[in-house]
Amino acid sequence: MPDILLIQPPIRDFYLTAKRTVPYGLAALAAAVRQAGFTVRILDGLATRKTRPAPLPPEMAYLADFYGRPDVSPMALFHHFRHYGCSFAHIGRKAGDSGAFLVGIASLFTAYSHEALETARSVKFFLPGCRVVLGGHHPTALPADAMACPSVDFVIRGEGEVALPRLAHALRAGGALESVPGVVFRRPDGSLHVSPPAVVADLDGCPQPARDLIDDRFYRRHRRGSTVVVASRGCPMACSYCSLSRFSGIPYRRRAVASVLAEIDTAVNAHDAGFIDFEDENLALDKPWLMALLAGIRARFDGQGLELRAMNGLFPPSLDAEMVAAMRAAGFRVLNLALATTDRRQLARFRRPDVRRAFESALALAAANRLETVGYIIVGAPGQRAAESLADLCYLAERRVLAGVSLFYPSPGSLDFARCRQKGLLPAHPSLLRATALPLSDTTTRLEGVTLLRLGRLLNFLKALAADGEPLPQPAEFERSLPPDTDRRELGRRLAGWFLYDGRLRGVTPEGEVYAHHVDRALAEGFAEVLPTLRICPPGDRRQDLG
Repeated sequence: MPDILLIQPPIRDFYLTAKRTVPYGLAALAAAVRQAGFTVRILDGLATRKTRPAPLPPEMAYLADFYGRPDVSPMALFHHFRHYGCSFAHIGRKAGDSGAFLVGIASLFTAYSHEALETARSVKFFLPGCRVVLGGHHPTALPADAMACPSVDFVIRGEGEVALPRLAHALRAGGALESVPGVVFRRPDGSLHVSPPAVVADLDGCPQPARDLIDDRFYRRHRRGSTVVVASRGCPMACSYCSLSRFSGIPYRRRAVASVLAEIDTAVNAHDAGFIDFEDENLALDKPWLMALLAGIRARFDGQGLELRAMNGLFPPSLDAEMVAAMRAAGFRVLNLALATTDRRQLARFRRPDVRRAFESALALAAANRLETVGYIIVGAPGQRAAESLADLCYLAERRVLAGVSLFYPSPGSLDFARCRQKGLLPAHPSLLRATALPLSDTTTRLEGVTLLRLGRLLNFLKALAADGEPLPQPAEFERSLPPDTDRRELGRRLAGWFLYDGRLRGVTPEGEVYAHHVDRALAEGFAEVLPTLRICPPGDRRQDLG
């Protein structure tokens, strides 16, 4: 029976990307408490293929207008709201069986904080004598919200590798809770003691994450394991939408190259990892450091077929010819590039520089090294207009890159979250702080936001056709139904032709019924009008898996 149980809760949403849910943070905490002399286990509530439909929460009822009908076309967005992972009762029973005296629950994102709190309630029901502590970005940014749940005894703000062992020792030996870094707890009078976020001073002094406690079977990719590595923490940039910027209170630090290589060695040789995602906010900011890391990876793992990614995005000005060539040689197959927007006024609001020249240079370097590229734009931010985002899509249309359309949501702890709160723009319920909930309706309305998402899907389909040498489909009058067995790619061609004819975005049900999506007509028609004037550029070698 473990002393400490660490839980990754299930989530409820329209989709789940398994390779982004590896419980890396819990593994890092597990290693720290194990080093401190405690026994520990990870209960990963997402490590199962089982999902089930879930009712759309009442606060999301408006989404039925946008995602209400199924769509089997290549341009589909979302339809079914689902519960991904174990049931809360199952997790509670497992916690009860563990007998742990301390249960830590990950609460990474405010949008899923309800699931974390429901997990806490279930744990307390089945293991009433335990103490429950929440950690992660949500309770770090909004500790009072987390502590409003009676089933939560403590919050740890910031980085828990130092704090969680100290809390466990304090609870077991009766030490002073106030001495625990980052701790939040209730005083006898009901008020909260709230500590500043904990920060690990020496990242290289932390033990390697306890990967042996992760259920690798769920995170396999192409018959090999997949994992996450965090080689640096924090970010020195000032982007207004980011909760880990230099205003967050979490300083920017990099680990030693030798430490990162040792961790990768364990992941590859002990856990058969073939896919590694660097979850750093800005992996490439320090060229000598990254070049040394890439050289080390190539020297140790050349010929083992590693695939590397940096899915949080790369800052284009940080890339040059030498670095991109080294990334390719080490195992990168795709470059995820952060463009944000091409609009200068919105860039000023984002506190971002105009990176178009560097972005286009990165695309050229990627092409020379046979790398795929995805360029990410943000749409729907406060003060941002849909016409500006449409211009961003047109810009991406004519570049060798897939369009990654990221709908803005206010992230607690960011400058934009504070700005939205001041302007009264925050949604009423924390579950709405996610892109799929179309959370804001400001200068870009929800209707315009979902239209931009659909136009991004359409654009990427047209880029896929261009990659195979196919021209833009000819405009054609639409038909009310199609044979149910129509090939999916052919469905896309037909829908694209109809769109070019009348500017309507449509979907197709599994039965072949064609229907019109609920979108902003003027925005869609504007894109249909301009598309034939653009040179749709393919994204590159379509044989590469974009994952």
